[in-house]
Amino acid sequence: QVQLVESGGGLVQAGGSLRLSCAASGSIPRFDAMGWYRQAPGKQRDLVATITRGGDTNYADTVKGRFTISRDNAQNTVDLQMNSLKPEDTAVYYCNAVVVWPTSRNYWGQGTQVTVSS
Repeated sequence: QVQLVESGGGLVQAGGSLRLSCAASGSIPRFDAMGWYRQAPGKQRDLVATITRGGDTNYADTVKGRFTISRDNAQNTVDLQMNSLKPEDTAVYYCNAVVVWPTSRNYWGQGTQVTVSS
């Protein structure tokens, strides 16, 4: 069984920074893509950023230039550095990991709250 555990959320003022971390434990497979998603109250869960095993990244337009995703394949961790935070970044942030082969599997963390005050 695989578990993803997020840490690093909290309350910060607009313009501030936070760093989210996600660590995998259990019978860890070879993760392909890893990433972060977020869900604000009353809204759907949206992509924030993803990173492939080779280091290719993809960001939502709303966070480009402010957030940076990174991962450590050996440690099975993925981080999200969030700078210049805005109140609209307030959401529960979820870590995600995807396995493509031999069978497609999708893993989620339990989420960590990020609140940005104005």
